[in-house]
Amino acid sequence: MSKKIDIKKKNSFFLLLIMIAGTMLFYSLFQIINWKKDNDQIQKEMEQIKKETIIKEVSSEEAENTTSRQEDSTTLEDDSENKKTTFDPYWDFMKYNYLEVDFSNLAKMNSEVVAWLSVNGTNINYPVVQHKDNEYYLNHTFNGSKNNAGWVFLDYRNQINTWEKNTIIYAHGRQNGSMFGSLKNILKESWYQQKENHIIRLSTPNQNSLWQVFSVYRIPTTNDYIQTSFSSNTSFQTFLEKMKNRSIYDFQVELNQEDTVLTLSTCYDDNDKVVLHAKYIKGQER
Repeated sequence: MSKKIDIKKKNSFFLLLIMIAGTMLFYSLFQIINWKKDNDQIQKEMEQIKKETIIKEVSSEEAENTTSRQEDSTTLEDDSENKKTTFDPYWDFMKYNYLEVDFSNLAKMNSEVVAWLSVNGTNINYPVVQHKDNEYYLNHTFNGSKNNAGWVFLDYRNQINTWEKNTIIYAHGRQNGSMFGSLKNILKESWYQQKENHIIRLSTPNQNSLWQVFSVYRIPTTNDYIQTSFSSNTSFQTFLEKMKNRSIYDFQVELNQEDTVLTLSTCYDDNDKVVLHAKYIKGQER
């Protein structure tokens, strides 16, 4: 009798294991199907966006209305000898072309579009949106559809037309490399070795701008790098030094209290973030 009871217990146990395994398999398949569905929707939207959007490169040397927060034209000429003897990648990046985007059709698709971001050495080449909070675009696409892939968005505290001391852009780090999934590339030695990767191009309805990377790193989740306002120049200088010292590579970039920072942030995994900081070096009013 006891043997029959033991057999029944074993059968019940194996049946329970099978049910649990079947449930887990069903859930996994469900997640994979939804993940693919989200990715397909994102790809379809981007194809439509690029089809409807005029994007071109504009020579910075030919621009008539160019501003730089680093040096004025007189200083550039006077410092020509120093350029020849001292290595500073800033001078090379000053010659890079701007990215100029026609926002007329983009604004019709989504009135919350504020910029277009391009990062060399990654798949990041997206319109940037901004909502009244930092939650909406975590699970909505550019056209407002529900989607766990979300979109690339500007921190709600920032003003795109008047650069804050720290302007922050976020997106999910998708496994297929969409959104900020390829931002992980910045941690690779091969990415760092390509100097053209050290320039970020940002286009807004009012300005095209170039930003020079000065720090890249992976860090356990924290919020100290997403500070947007500072009580004094001294506190901002402390912030700059802290962010620069975190970098896993030396970009040979000088920073001061007058600089303006662009920060890109995404998840590396459930516990860590991947972060990039760049400083504003040049802009062309539109």
